[in-house]
Amino acid sequence: MTDATTNDPQEGKKLGKKPIIISVVLMVVGGVGGYFATSSGLIPISREVATAQSEDGSRQQDATDMVEAVEPLPDIDYVELEPVVVTMIHTEQVFNLRFRAQLEVNAMYKKDVEKITPRIIDVLNSYLRALEINDFKNGYALTKIRAQLLRRFQAVAGQGRIRDVLVMDFTLN
Repeated sequence: MTDATTNDPQEGKKLGKKPIIISVVLMVVGGVGGYFATSSGLIPISREVATAQSEDGSRQQDATDMVEAVEPLPDIDYVELEPVVVTMIHTEQVFNLRFRAQLEVNAMYKKDVEKITPRIIDVLNSYLRALEINDFKNGYALTKIRAQLLRRFQAVAGQGRIRDVLVMDFTLN
């Protein structure tokens, strides 16, 4: 008979803690170095205004460069809407919603929008009266209401006249 020798599996070589410590130290040094490089401006990551070079090679920025970099404001105007107070009833509690807004309009259409302000107030009243208290529990309720009102106001005034709805007062008592 032959002797069968059993080969014990070799135990895995333990690496120790040295590589882990070295990798952690390198990560910390890399993070600190990256922060320093970006905060000191060695690595440009922002879209800054291009600066002009003077004759001696140094870079300088002139005030006229800053003016050219700024886009002009669009030709807009604002139409103030009358404040609206809507009474809401929820499980035997009465709440008052006070809403005041301004419409951002293209300046050439300001007279047109002012002319149909009663119709816009009617749409505003109808929409606010259809809301329920549960509609205000979401954190994005005001954003949703603004978007809904803008869409309705643009439908009344026609596309291109009203640019945005600016909420000046939105209080639920």
